[in-house]
Amino acid sequence: MTDPLTGEARRGPLVPIGQPPRNQRDMVLRKLVWIGVWLVFLSSPVHDLVAGDHSTGGTVAGSLGLTVFVGAYLALVFRNMGAPFSPRFVIVLILVLGALASVLCLTLGAAWLGLFCYVSVACGATLPPRGAYWAVPATGGLMLLVGWRVGPGMARDLILILLLIGFAMTGVGQLVRTTIELRKARATVAQLAANEERLRLARDLHDLLGHSLSLITLKSELAGRMLPGHPDKAAQQVADIEQVSRQALVDVREAVSGYRRPRLAAELAGAQVALTAAGVVAHVPAEPDLAGLPEDAESVLAWALREAVTNVVRHSGAGRCTVEVLRRQTLDGPVLELSVEDDGSGGSGKGPGNGLTGLTERMEKVGGTLEAGRVRHGFRLVARVPAATAADVGSGA
Repeated sequence: MTDPLTGEARRGPLVPIGQPPRNQRDMVLRKLVWIGVWLVFLSSPVHDLVAGDHSTGGTVAGSLGLTVFVGAYLALVFRNMGAPFSPRFVIVLILVLGALASVLCLTLGAAWLGLFCYVSVACGATLPPRGAYWAVPATGGLMLLVGWRVGPGMARDLILILLLIGFAMTGVGQLVRTTIELRKARATVAQLAANEERLRLARDLHDLLGHSLSLITLKSELAGRMLPGHPDKAAQQVADIEQVSRQALVDVREAVSGYRRPRLAAELAGAQVALTAAGVVAHVPAEPDLAGLPEDAESVLAWALREAVTNVVRHSGAGRCTVEVLRRQTLDGPVLELSVEDDGSGGSGKGPGNGLTGLTERMEKVGGTLEAGRVRHGFRLVARVPAATAADVGSGA
């Protein structure tokens, strides 16, 4: 895909941070990252098996037990991050993990106590928060009880880690659920806004065309009745129909032009949402001072903001973006200045893209200027359009 400002091919990250998975591959990668980080606790049991301190039967049994344990753990946690098992089956698998960890520790020694950390992770990741708050400490108590038989010192060393990672996974699970609910709420709000806009458009079109079309229908019927006996009166009715039709066409064009014209306040709100959703720290003004700004000039600034934010989100790789709308006094008179600055790459610098060229042309039509280029710590776009002074606005000039 091509960037709107620089005209370059856009390269996205391997797994976009702060955004929902784009495909099944992204989903699998994220699951592997979250699950694989805890596999470090397998080092002690594996080393105990490789060391050869057990009989052949014990080593084989331990290997099979460890394989079953890891398989159950991965099946439980990996599946729960997608389409989860039923609550009853989740509890059964957690009990199986706890039983396997206890049996392996009691038969093969203290080196296997780390398996209880996996039980704690499974409790925090798969159980509801209220259940996890009881299950994680219970897992710690079971580990201390088993450790009292095979290795009290190691059990005491592991108890804090077990509690921390269990409750940490509980918090992560709650955060994931909250994020999913937030995305659903945003989608619902967007759908409601679209429905409201459709209703508003329907009402406006009815108000614009209802009277005109009714009048055209009435005059058409009158003209039909006057023919052929009163051609002069029929011609007058036809002339009236033409006049009403032309006025209706003008009204529709003005209405459509108003719908198409972007508003700076709406674009600022949209920029805040888009940047935040993309994981960019955004500083965007809420209510800019637009007094005395012509509609065409406001529309051009809105287009500039939209193109700049699109570049930041899709191409620059920025982590921070600052948007400012300020009034300035220049030698050519007062101007309203829009500034969008980020800490990303901003493009290759090989020349302006189609988006930047189009913005420059829009600015020239309203007497404004556009500057865009790299700065010390990123990329900056500045758009300026003529604006009335405060005195002009107050006097109604």
